[in-house]
Amino acid sequence: MKIGLYFGSFNPIHIGHLVIANHMAEYSDLDQIWFVVTPHNPFKKKSSLLDNYQRLEMVYRATKDYSKLKSSDIEFNLPQPNYTVNTLAHLQEKHPDYEFSLIMGEDNLKSFHKWKNYEVILENHHIYVYPRISENKVETQFDGHKKIHTVNAPIMQLSSTFIRNAIKTGKIVKPMLPEFVWEYLDEMNFYR
Repeated sequence: MKIGLYFGSFNPIHIGHLVIANHMAEYSDLDQIWFVVTPHNPFKKKSSLLDNYQRLEMVYRATKDYSKLKSSDIEFNLPQPNYTVNTLAHLQEKHPDYEFSLIMGEDNLKSFHKWKNYEVILENHHIYVYPRISENKVETQFDGHKKIHTVNAPIMQLSSTFIRNAIKTGKIVKPMLPEFVWEYLDEMNFYR
């Protein structure tokens, strides 16, 4: 089985995330997409993050009705700060019959050469890239690489930061979130 790993803080998960993941599941050779909730990205400040399990709960609620989309807490029990290369090794050991690939926005591909052991990742895994910035192609040192596949997914101009700020200022964001996520956020009074 081919699994696409979609890493993120998902703080909160929104319809843009679901559109991209579903597109990858339906229009690439990936069988399932796992939303890997990251406990702490070494490049981000931790202060604005909701608790790990609250974010996992939102991802679970957002994906429960989609058979090809799953939530994953695989990184919760790995030493922090964790790196993608370690997560991939851990998953491969745990699920030797699965083939794991990464899903990333083209803006992340630009800085991929700065990732810890990126050569090892490329040697052992495929990367599926979705457009993030604009329709203009982003030039990277990985252009034409045989393990990097560009998937023509819809461009989503929606971010978790935008949603958090909108909630904080009393704006209505319900249409931007999966229904179960909106209900959970509202009930828990998150980001207010």
